[in-house]
Amino acid sequence: MSTLTTDVPRASHNPPPSATPRGNLARDTWTVLTREMRPLARDPFQVVFSMIQPLVFLALFAPLLPDLGDTSALQWFVPGIVAMSCLMGTSMVGSNLLLEMQTGSHERLLVAPLRRSALLLGRAMKEIVPMLAQTAIIVAVATPFSFELHLIGVIAGVAILALFCVGAASLSYALALACKGRDWMFWAVQQTILFPILLLAGMLLPVENGPTWLRTASQINPLTHVVDAERALFAGTFPVGTVLGGVAAAAAVAVVGLWVGLRAMHRSS
Repeated sequence: MSTLTTDVPRASHNPPPSATPRGNLARDTWTVLTREMRPLARDPFQVVFSMIQPLVFLALFAPLLPDLGDTSALQWFVPGIVAMSCLMGTSMVGSNLLLEMQTGSHERLLVAPLRRSALLLGRAMKEIVPMLAQTAIIVAVATPFSFELHLIGVIAGVAILALFCVGAASLSYALALACKGRDWMFWAVQQTILFPILLLAGMLLPVENGPTWLRTASQINPLTHVVDAERALFAGTFPVGTVLGGVAAAAAVAVVGLWVGLRAMHRSS
């Protein structure tokens, strides 16, 4: 008597595309970071070109500011310009992601064996490099004049700005993801938020003598505390309260920015 046998299909060991295993977060972040750095390495002139506006502000505003006692106007103004170039640069990086979404490259990255967290972290961390280059250019231009260079203070100030860069860039990328298919909305929101933050931080003009509502709004602005810390550090002083206030404000922006950005990236489709 013959035994009836049936072939039972074996389960495939290959996971479906949706279950493709993700890689290591640090390695994936490095992969995205190096990918984002390639256009900058191929065309470093874009960093120089982005410095035109800050240098114009430096040339036109600094002569109008009076010296502050024994301190030159540049000693007060240069840290503000450095913070301004950082804010303006990081707030616009979401436009690069908008372009990637238009070309379809962002969607291809979403299905790649990369952690989605790394897609944001690598992009955000890349913005530290242009900030370093911009700071070096501004300080190099100002030092031959009446700006006194305190290298340790500048390095400490740059470290605070690096934290702020990561948070601000993450918020810009989150805004780009929210404005997918509506580029005009990204620029409308970015411009509406950018200039009040810039002016309330007292980057270009002091706000201490302004009305009460203006001073109150300035204190709520986290960038105000970052700029205050930058001015103290660039002057070669290390007031603990001011510096810790700047570190706390930059860290708060980084935490909030990463939280919002990571949520937006994980929900991206």
